[in-house]
Amino acid sequence: MTTEEALGTPLDRPRDVGHLGDFTATRRMLVITALALPIGAVSACVAWALLRLIGIITNAVFYERFNTHLVAPGTGHHNPVVVLFAPIAGGLVIGLMARYGSEKIRGHGMPEAIEAILLGGSKVQPRVAVLKPISSAVAIGTGGPFGAEGPIIMTGGALGSLFAQFLRLTADERKTLLVAGSAAGMAATFNTPFAAIMLAVELLLFEWRPRSYVPVAAAVCVATVVRYPLLGEGVLFKVPSGALHLNAWCDLLCVALGVAAGLLALLATVLVYAAEDGFRKLPVHWMWWPAIGGVIIGVGGLIVPQALGVGYDIIGSELDGTIGLKLVVGILIVKTVIWSLSLGSGTSGGVLAPMFMIGGALGALAEHVFPQVGPGFWALVALAGVLGGVMRSPFTGVVFALELTHRFDALLPLIIGASTAFAVSVLVLKRSVLTEKIARRGFHLSREYDVDPLEILFVGEVMESNVLTFEADLSAADALHSISDHDPANVAQRRQMLYPVLGPDYRLVAVVTRTQLETAAHDGSSDIEVGALGIADPIVTHADETLRHVATRMAAGEVDRMPVVARDDPGRVVGIISLTMLLAGRLRDLQEARDVERVLRLRVVRPRWLPPRG
Repeated sequence: MTTEEALGTPLDRPRDVGHLGDFTATRRMLVITALALPIGAVSACVAWALLRLIGIITNAVFYERFNTHLVAPGTGHHNPVVVLFAPIAGGLVIGLMARYGSEKIRGHGMPEAIEAILLGGSKVQPRVAVLKPISSAVAIGTGGPFGAEGPIIMTGGALGSLFAQFLRLTADERKTLLVAGSAAGMAATFNTPFAAIMLAVELLLFEWRPRSYVPVAAAVCVATVVRYPLLGEGVLFKVPSGALHLNAWCDLLCVALGVAAGLLALLATVLVYAAEDGFRKLPVHWMWWPAIGGVIIGVGGLIVPQALGVGYDIIGSELDGTIGLKLVVGILIVKTVIWSLSLGSGTSGGVLAPMFMIGGALGALAEHVFPQVGPGFWALVALAGVLGGVMRSPFTGVVFALELTHRFDALLPLIIGASTAFAVSVLVLKRSVLTEKIARRGFHLSREYDVDPLEILFVGEVMESNVLTFEADLSAADALHSISDHDPANVAQRRQMLYPVLGPDYRLVAVVTRTQLETAAHDGSSDIEVGALGIADPIVTHADETLRHVATRMAAGEVDRMPVVARDDPGRVVGIISLTMLLAGRLRDLQEARDVERVLRLRVVRPRWLPPRG
């Protein structure tokens, strides 16, 4: 009986998979979780400090008073000179900080965090942790139409990274702590723990594993608890609590609003990078670009002062249905333009709050066209849609909208609107506002996740079980001769390239390659026994291992072939696995995505008394 007959086919052979599990987790996960707890607490304190710093600068610049309360320009009369020149002065300060401090403070924080994770080994410079929140507070406090969440993501991530860099951790563990700090800061800012976790999963972790999810969730929970005495426990935006008058017609209109939100998200994204391209063509150093962007902000502030700053009060009025039509139109146009163009200048500021305001303005405008469902309902749907379209994160958009307002009865419309906007965004534009910046630096980032086909195929399904083996005392010359003849029956053996070497009891003792045999013949040492020539204690695998496990072993051992041995008898060779065979998993995945077939057919049974068809 051959080894192939003994093994049987994948369909009739029972397979022991007791050594495999749904997830891979070790006690190390608990260690990283313990490290994430203080990071979550500190990130919440940093979020509080940043919001207070923004409040101090805004009050000093626009209201000429010392107060830490977070306010936005536009709630009262301002000197036009201040409105025009404050953003310019803020841009000058940011340009100087970026040039002589760290260029990493430029941008809205999320692309920088993603770049640090994917390309920088999750290492963030200490100066970034200090300069990023200060520069963002200056940008927002002097009228910049940005949010505080992007800088908090970068700052919290920097704290987590710095903490990790003082310890002996892997790059993956540093990434986990970086994301833990980022998500914790986000949760503390908006009191949205679930949305912060979703943001981490959809945007920052680039994996779904217990080793990273559990520490991040722990940090977010701690940050939310620490937030309560600092910033309060209530929702950020209170909306009327009356019942929504929903029906199928409203759900259909959510699709239309989702399309509009997706197109608005595309427009904002295109404007950001069109502005960035335009600034690059200017014959001045990039240090001056934020100040030039400040001119755009100042002019927009003269037209619609409420478009300046974070604008939580405006978002709140959009969501409770109290905002006027004239202001809605002004916010929709001016906020979109000044945010997109000024962000392209490389200043420091976030994305989420502006998207809340712009999306809310779109929905508030729809309130005057669509049927009344409830105060602020359409603004809430459009907010989730714009967020899902700009960030390509529909789950995050839906959960943010729910946690910001606790309007849980709007769940289905939110899913419809955000998913539609997401579909429009991914069909029309290749990159989001978060990934285009990374792509422009020559790197590719894919945000698609699926089950690795190598994870569901086993070695026994693709290995070569008809294996040529050598006895240890066989000479290299005889071994080479046995695979060098032109007998058509030996084609597979010549292609094998790696040959198990068996001892006196027919147990695996080594492996020898065709190259080693040919080299021995060329060097005149063809009399050497293959047992002495081969590689002792070779790397092996088992028929019940997944192809992904084998790929990992090949990469770690720097080999492209290995013998397959029986799990219950490690000395018994049952096959050979090669790198080429691993492609079988990819081929199956390709066939499932490419090959078109009709599985079921309708069969019409004609009565016997009818004549047969022509």
